Amino acid sequence: MLIPAITWLHHLKRMGLFFIFALHITKICNMSGHSKWSTIKRKKGALDAKRSKIFSKLIKEITVAVKEGGPDPEGNPRLRLAIANAKGQSMPKDNIERAISKGKDKDSANFTEATYEGYLSHGIAVYVETQSDNSQRTVSNVRAIFNKYSGSLGTNGSLSFLFDRKGIFSVPKGDIDPDEFELEVIDAGAEDIELDDEGFFHITTSMEDFGSMMKKLEELDIEPESAELQRIPHETKTLDKESGLKILKVIELFEDDDDIQKVFHNMEITDEMMDEM
Repeated sequence: MLIPAITWLHHLKRMGLFFIFALHITKICNMSGHSKWSTIKRKKGALDAKRSKIFSKLIKEITVAVKEGGPDPEGNPRLRLAIANAKGQSMPKDNIERAISKGKDKDSANFTEATYEGYLSHGIAVYVETQSDNSQRTVSNVRAIFNKYSGSLGTNGSLSFLFDRKGIFSVPKGDIDPDEFELEVIDAGAEDIELDDEGFFHITTSMEDFGSMMKKLEELDIEPESAELQRIPHETKTLDKESGLKILKVIELFEDDDDIQKVFHNMEITDEMMDEM
């Protein structure tokens, strides 16, 4: 972790002392297949399908943000954030503009936000966030997935003690000076900062400091690739590879549902599982 003692770092800044940190996160991504071409083609197809799903969810978020706070990003923080996330996923400008127009249309569908909580096999906790124009359909689909895979849908709030809601920002390093940047975001409420091997800063804040961090990045003229509130488990559970991969397939079923925006869980994804993904 970049900041094991973030408090004393803040004091050192006040004293005018600067120093450099070295950060590394190892990402493992092994590919398999009978031939290079078939592997590439399969991977590309999966990525294209995944991107289509991501775009669909981002469009819905933009639409909901417009209906909630109006079409002007300057006066609508939620819309400004949704647009930033869409740009971070390389969504074309035309798609963003159509989503905003859809949100302004009084005759377009109204979406209701809801959360669902439950357990899958091996006691893995799952927290599902949804946006839907048909709540009966959504809860039916969510319950069906839990039931089919030996899980159980719990009551609302039953898992809140297992997760903390945190702000998570991914910022491309580019020409950013790490020393200066780290000290700036600490002032804005950063609890943790990591720099991965692909050149992205990952910043964690409390939910209360999410807005402050967005404002700080805007002041620095830095556009994050993504910025969102996530539910981070206090502790994770480790399963064997076979059991873990089965859980991940169920998580993917949740994510593939058009009504489901985000899925959080408390399973530790091991290197062995990564090798198979």
